[in-house]
Amino acid sequence: MNKQARTAIRQGAQGGFTLIELIVVIVILGILAATALPRFSDLGGDARVASLNAAVGATRSAIAMTHGAALAGNTASAATGTVTMEGVTINMVNGFPAVASIANAAGLTNTADYQTSISGTTITIRPASVATNSNCNFTYTESTAVNTAPVIVTTNLTNTNCR
Repeated sequence: MNKQARTAIRQGAQGGFTLIELIVVIVILGILAATALPRFSDLGGDARVASLNAAVGATRSAIAMTHGAALAGNTASAATGTVTMEGVTINMVNGFPAVASIANAAGLTNTADYQTSISGTTITIRPASVATNSNCNFTYTESTAVNTAPVIVTTNLTNTNCR
């Protein structure tokens, strides 16, 4: 074989990466993955908190809309009766939604998204993806007297409670 043919063979073999270059790239990717993974591993709790905050906002809006409709004369009396909103009948207590009707008024009746449990005049709403004994929830307590607004308690909405 002549010198020209050997040089051509060596130049053709030089097209890939060396083993050291590949190892360096793998190490760099491993370092990036180790720093980025913890940031994305706990997004489920944040998503549940955001979902519950949206549910609280929907509940507050439903309270304001139904109370306004009751005061505007959509019922026989502002304190008791029913209000019909978008084909849904909302029972009223003291001019505000009753505990059994607030989930319907706020649009939170989809059991795939939220669980509700009623105890007396209080309803507890939590994401369907958390256990029933979890502190990831909020409560709505219906009005106790005319011109007394219902109470919404959201003290448990933290990422650690919503895992």
